[in-house]
Amino acid sequence: MDILSLFFIFVAVELFETNWQKSQTIYGLLSNNLAVYNRNIFLYFLFNASFIYSIFLTIYLNNYNLLMLSIVGIKFFDISFKLSILNKLNNGMTFEEIMPNIQISFVLRYFNVFAYPVTFLFANNYFQY
Repeated sequence: MDILSLFFIFVAVELFETNWQKSQTIYGLLSNNLAVYNRNIFLYFLFNASFIYSIFLTIYLNNYNLLMLSIVGIKFFDISFKLSILNKLNNGMTFEEIMPNIQISFVLRYFNVFAYPVTFLFANNYFQY
């Protein structure tokens, strides 16, 4: 499969992930994550499909350069951070004790749909100088 097809699949997976977490605030985003997490941990990981897809791309393309591994690493830390927060929420802490409520703008909400796939293109030398 060519890089451009893999790129468009990456965009679609990122759109899916962004839309199931969609909210106007960080508390809403975490509430959406908590609902899926409390339903089933495996479902939560399946809903974080871009992490799984980025690991697949790294292995499928046999590409272990810095940019490709940074995509996987950032996604890993994102999920780890969210799981830490979700565990605190399940242990009785409130949102207010963990972090302030922050508004999420349209640009911030969909930034990952642009950033990760474009980084993927750079990681695979799609842009030739």
